[in-house]
Parts: sequence; structure tokens; C-alpha cells
Amino acid sequence: MVLWWIGNAVLLLVVVPVLVALLNRVLAALERIRGAADDILAGGVALAGELDGVPEGLATTERTIHDVAVGATRYAGSVGRLLS
Repeated sequence: MVLWWIGNAVLLLVVVPVLVALLNRVLAALERIRGAADDILAGGVALAGELDGVPEGLATTERTIHDVAVGATRYAGSVGRLLS
């Protein structure tokens, strides 16, 4: 019977505080993760707003590349005729 009380005392005085300390560490880490996730979400929403003009910019880039390719082809043809 005495061992039963000693076991209960050890449980209450050693195991429970250790479990509470570990739970506090896990909860603190969870709060840090939640804060970081909220920051990531806010940054993603802000970034999405900055990407509205991308399709028009890509269209302009595509037209510019086409114009440069046409000009380079004309230039190469002219140089080829001059060197022949």
C-alpha cells in the first residue's frame, strides 16, 4: 500500500510537471508556426496583387522578341548578300 502512495506521489511531482513543460513547448512552437503561416499568407496575397500586369507585360515581350527576330533575319540576309 505504501508503494502505491509513493508511485502516486512520483506521478504527481515528477511526471505531470514534465508533461506540462513539454506541452508548453509544443504549444509555443505551434504559435510560432501559426504566426509564420499568417505572414506567408499575407505576403502571398500582396504578391498576387502585384501580378495583375504580368499578362500584358508578357504580350509586350512576345511582340518585342518577334520584332527583334524579324529584324535580325533581315540583317542576316542583307549581310549574307553583301558577303556573297
